Amino acid sequence: MRNVVEAGRFDPFEVHWLEEEGDFRFLADPFGLWHDGALVVLAEAYDYRTCKGVIEAFVLDNDFRILERRVVLDEPWHLSYPFLIEEGGEIWMLPEAHRSGRLTLYRAVDFPWKWERSADFSFPCAAIDASPVRFGTQWWMFYTPPFPKEGRQETLKIARADSLFGAWEDLSPLPVRRDRGSARMGGTPLIVEGSLILPMQDCTQSYGGGLTLLQTPLPLNASPVWEIRSSLAPLAQWSPFTDGAHTLSQAGDVTLIDAKRMCKAPLRRLALEAGRALRSAWAE
Repeated sequence: MRNVVEAGRFDPFEVHWLEEEGDFRFLADPFGLWHDGALVVLAEAYDYRTCKGVIEAFVLDNDFRILERRVVLDEPWHLSYPFLIEEGGEIWMLPEAHRSGRLTLYRAVDFPWKWERSADFSFPCAAIDASPVRFGTQWWMFYTPPFPKEGRQETLKIARADSLFGAWEDLSPLPVRRDRGSARMGGTPLIVEGSLILPMQDCTQSYGGGLTLLQTPLPLNASPVWEIRSSLAPLAQWSPFTDGAHTLSQAGDVTLIDAKRMCKAPLRRLALEAGRALRSAWAE
């Protein structure tokens, strides 16, 4: 990821893509780490037929071939953005789950297959795309608040704590940034040459339409001075997935990204909605 940040573009780097998901499904928000000699990636797996995301784990070999794949977290509510943290000799996941009404931290009981909720973690709100990072003895959380709904693609707030578990303190009642092009988190915070780099979603044209690298000098304070370092857009050679890129994360020396394709198929959409209606009627 550091190489991508320093280059400020994607084109110098070779990309290995996972196979397409097929109709009515997508993968997004990849986060990963190396474990027992394999690359483990967690991602949102979304199904338009249920309008709900779950978290899937992928174990990849050194040639990025999938060795194993499973759903590892499925809750009654939508899940996405499975941010991974290594702390205290444990592996933790902080997925986006604002429809549950809270932000929940999960501990890996058997990484990456089994997770349990941490009863010790607390956060002031059901933060969206919460991305923690530690500097020295303090933790900082960059996130988007769930309300107001119209601000979910253009609002950035910061909280601070002495521990990953809290107590987390919002540094200001007001957002530290409002900008549809660079205020919603989109990946792993990174320190480069005395500055903090945040990958942000660029939603000016569409949700997840691109990425903006936001920069602020260290040490951090409650009112950072932000500067746009560069913008990252999907490449023509990624075709047909050239309509957006909205996550940039680090897994050791590997950079993880996602890209999207917008597919307009009215008849397929009508069939999908009819199927939902039939399932709803059957459930009633």
